[in-house]
Amino acid sequence: MAMDEEQLVVMLSDPSTQRKAFEMVVRQYSEQLYWQVRRIVLTHEDANDVMQNVMLKAWTNLDSFRKDSKISTWLYRIAINESLDFVRRQKGVATVSADDATGVANTLMADRYFDGDETEAQLQEAIAQLPEVQRTVFNLRYFDEMKYSEMSKVLNTSEGALKASYHIAVKKISEFFKQHD
Repeated sequence: MAMDEEQLVVMLSDPSTQRKAFEMVVRQYSEQLYWQVRRIVLTHEDANDVMQNVMLKAWTNLDSFRKDSKISTWLYRIAINESLDFVRRQKGVATVSADDATGVANTLMADRYFDGDETEAQLQEAIAQLPEVQRTVFNLRYFDEMKYSEMSKVLNTSEGALKASYHIAVKKISEFFKQHD
């Protein structure tokens, strides 16, 4: 059962209900956060590891949650930062090379947790070739249908810059499909 945002914030602020409220937060947001993380780190095992770090960081930094933003915004910020940090540690650089991106489709198709088809795998391959910011913006807008105003809070950047990044990402993905058609 999903709980109202305001009720959760009140419960998270009260030490006597904080643990129960956080359990509700985990139940309410884990799946959508998992898929956001998964689109960045690509494999199920890595996404699970990152999600553990996200929830641990959220719990240990609960006192830093500013009540002026939504819980989901705060959690997305943590999840995206943890995911990007993970990718940087794994690759040593913030971008994916064309060779790495080409392997994304094969990796996904071989992953028993991936239930998409070849087109979905190609979409993921195209997304993997995008620069980090464009990839993140595309994922938030396309998969999570996040509004630019919310994305602006999560990524701490202007709506105009986000719209431009999304537009460029869509153009690059379209070009990818034209080249691989």
